[in-house]
Amino acid sequence: MKKSFLVIGAGRFGESVARTIDKAGHDVLVVDKDEALIQDISSEVTDAIVADATSESALKAIGIRDFDAVVLAIGFDVQASIMAAILLIEKEARYIVAKAQTDLHGKVLDKIGVNRVVYPERDMGHKIARSLIAPTIIDMIELSDEYSVVEITAPAEMVGKSLLELNLRALHGISVIALRRNNGGKTNISPIAGDLVEENDLIVAIGDNKNLHKLGWI
Repeated sequence: MKKSFLVIGAGRFGESVARTIDKAGHDVLVVDKDEALIQDISSEVTDAIVADATSESALKAIGIRDFDAVVLAIGFDVQASIMAAILLIEKEARYIVAKAQTDLHGKVLDKIGVNRVVYPERDMGHKIARSLIAPTIIDMIELSDEYSVVEITAPAEMVGKSLLELNLRALHGISVIALRRNNGGKTNISPIAGDLVEENDLIVAIGDNKNLHKLGWI
């Protein structure tokens, strides 16, 4: 299902998130005060506009509640970041991911009600975008431009079925390389065809990015 995202801040982090979302086939609006940054990214995303995210009237005009999630990627201006976060919460944004510069900045964002605080040094922009697009993704390692290893929460349609029944390798070219029970159970690093997928299991799989994308796993 196609989703809609708002990215506030077109610096390196915001640009990375926005481009990844767009490449995945979802709508993304990028907002920044810097006209040059907006011009640079405008051809890479659904839409890009010059606006001040600390302005209540500007955010009202954008229509915050229309977006599935907002990524607050404002750079080094901590005050602007916090002000924008407050306004987004007041405007009832559905889900807010905010970039923090320091632990203290992150604590403030968390205290005022941001859903998720991320740190550029710890979370690459494309990983954040992937997790927004497909919330079942726990982690992802890109082995190359064509292949990735993903860790996902077992989709509902797979629960109660064996790996043999799912037949992921034959149908989708995807191999399950580990199963981990999410209730404190052990990790099965050599799953066999008869192993059942249980509710909330974590599945580690490897496959072609195109096939993983078709399943909504990246």
